[in-house]
Amino acid sequence: MKNEPFKLAPACKDYLWGGERLKDEYGKVSNLSPLAETWECSTHPDGPSIVASGSFAGKTLTEVLKEHPEYLGTHPDMDGELPILIKFIDAKQDLSIQVHPTDEYAAREENGQRGKTEMWYVLDAEKDARLVYGLKEKTDADTLRKAIGEGKLEACLQSVPVRENDLFYIEAGTIHAIGAGVLVAEIQQNSNLTYRLYDYDRVDKYGRKRELHVEKALEVADLSGNARPRQPMRVLRYTRGSASELLCRCRYFEVHRFLINTELPQDLVVFESDELSFRVLLCTGGCGTISYDCTEKGVLSKKTLSFFKGDCIFVPAESVNMTILGSARFLDVRG
Repeated sequence: MKNEPFKLAPACKDYLWGGERLKDEYGKVSNLSPLAETWECSTHPDGPSIVASGSFAGKTLTEVLKEHPEYLGTHPDMDGELPILIKFIDAKQDLSIQVHPTDEYAAREENGQRGKTEMWYVLDAEKDARLVYGLKEKTDADTLRKAIGEGKLEACLQSVPVRENDLFYIEAGTIHAIGAGVLVAEIQQNSNLTYRLYDYDRVDKYGRKRELHVEKALEVADLSGNARPRQPMRVLRYTRGSASELLCRCRYFEVHRFLINTELPQDLVVFESDELSFRVLLCTGGCGTISYDCTEKGVLSKKTLSFFKGDCIFVPAESVNMTILGSARFLDVRG
C-alpha cells in the first residue's frame, strides 16, 4: 500500500570510540564491536537504511524514494535522497576534535556535496560528562596550527557540561566533539564530511592513526570565539494522551519531542499526515502500536505497526492518518 508508514533498519558503524549501549539498551542487532553509530534514517551512500516492514521490506530507503518521490512532499526532486540523516551515537570515548564545512565550501571543494549542520539531543550522560563547543576566545589559524602541533589544542577549546535532555545546535564551521559517556540522537544534513583537527594520537585496530584534515578544518572553522551554549526555553504543550515541544527549527530540519501516554481508549493519539513533508519518528523510550486504515483490492482493513525503544519509522508525505497507542517518547523530525 502506498503512503503507509514503515520501519527502517539502520546502517551500523564501528568507529573506535564507540561502546555497546546501542545493542544493550536500544535493541540494535549488529556483529560490529564496538557499535559507535547507527544511521537510523539515511539515504547516504556511505550507509543507507533498509526498509524493515511493509510492502517495501528489504529495499533501501533510497530505492523506495526513487520509486516514490512524492513521499518527500514538496521537497525538490532529489533522486531518492533525503535532505537529512538521523543517527544514534554512543560515545564510550571522546570523539575527535572536528569541524564540518558549509554548503558553499562543500559544493566548491568536495565535488558538489552538502555541508553539515547538526543537532544533538542528549539521551543520557554520565556524571561529569562534557562536550567541546567552539573556542574559548577569538584566535587565528596560525595559533591553532601551532597548538595542534604541540598537542595543546584542548587548552583553546570551550568545554561544557552535558546532561540528559540537553540539546545542542552545531552550525557548520563550529569546532566540536562529543565527550566520553554521552549518548545522543543526532539530526543532521545528509552529509558525511568531517574534518578532524585532533584525535588524541589514537590508533585503530590495525595500529594506524586516523587521518587528520588540519588545513581544510582551519579553512572552514569559525575562529571568532563561540558564545557558551545556552539551553533554549522549551514549553511542553499538552493534549489528551500526549505532549510535544519544539526542540529545533532551522533551514535544514525541524525537530519536536513527542510524548504519548494512552492508558485509556479515549486517550488514543491521532497522528495526522503532513502534505508538505515526510516525517520520521525516532522512538527514544517506551513502546506501543501505530494503527491505520487501508484499502487493498477494494477491501477496507486496519493495519498495525508495533514499535519499541530504538525503532525508527518513516512517515511519507500525505501518509494515511494514524493513531498511536502506548507509552513512549519520540523525536518527530521533519525535513
